Amino acid sequence: MSIKFFFIFFCSGFLQKPIFTKTSTAKLSFPCMPFIGVAFKKTETHVVSPNISSPSVTTGSLDAWDDEYGGVIMNSESLPMSANAFASAFQASLSNWKIKGKRGVWLKILQEQADLVPIAIQEGFNYHHAEPGFVMLTYWIPNEPCTLPASPSHQIGIAGFVINDKREVLVVKEKCPCSCSGVWKLPTGYINKSEDIFSGAIREVKEETGVDTTFLKMVAFRHAHLVAFDQSDLLFVCMLKPLSYDITIDDKEIQAAKWMPLDEFIAQPYYQDDPLSKKVIEICTAAQEDRYSGFTGHQLNSKIDGKLSYLYYDDLKNI
Repeated sequence: MSIKFFFIFFCSGFLQKPIFTKTSTAKLSFPCMPFIGVAFKKTETHVVSPNISSPSVTTGSLDAWDDEYGGVIMNSESLPMSANAFASAFQASLSNWKIKGKRGVWLKILQEQADLVPIAIQEGFNYHHAEPGFVMLTYWIPNEPCTLPASPSHQIGIAGFVINDKREVLVVKEKCPCSCSGVWKLPTGYINKSEDIFSGAIREVKEETGVDTTFLKMVAFRHAHLVAFDQSDLLFVCMLKPLSYDITIDDKEIQAAKWMPLDEFIAQPYYQDDPLSKKVIEICTAAQEDRYSGFTGHQLNSKIDGKLSYLYYDDLKNI
């Protein structure tokens, strides 16, 4: 994945890009972070609009589920398509939610329901975030500061440090007019939605160079702010072991790729002039020489969500 305007650090040798196996290869220049949704109990609330055409017919009802934080999540699949019906039913719903002491309202409007967006904004909803296929809106009921979680604020990228037994580093030149143009750098990119950090590093290296790798350890990460679209950015540098050596570049994004002697790689003026990039390469080198342990991934279960996830830590300390 080639990003046309990177924070300069990315260009300094580890731009961003996102397998243990071949996962999605979708390319998004600046993907949204997955929405960390509020938990909810699926208790349906049916609110009937006062505009009822006959006593035997109920129209304009809204379905919503209670969440665990005193709010409601509206059922996007049952929203009325008529603007008037939506506005009327929402006002009736709002009155009912106020009586019940509800707080935040979450409204997911699908792309095919886009005509309802201006109506919802008119009714007092605010934009929260958007992803392909929908926009998420929120409404805060109490007359007090809103405590709903903010929209996703971070992008997550990876850099793959791959070094062979000859102390040659796998490097690429990006096809981009940015400040790193012409610089040999580490393969980089953004991880995909629901993709583990180490998997993203393996995938990006494979996509850009054709080289298969396996994850060894995470050696460092950098946190920057006000990067693309004023988002914050986390870049994780992963040390990978090559499983193959033949290079096949992605010529849509990569100008060239090769195995480069470590000393020659570090000697590039770009790295000598950039303290942060230089330090990262020093850490990677120390990890390769077993002078620095880094963090390995351990899959553990959590009671928080009942799912397996990866915890990265230094397991040489016999914790």
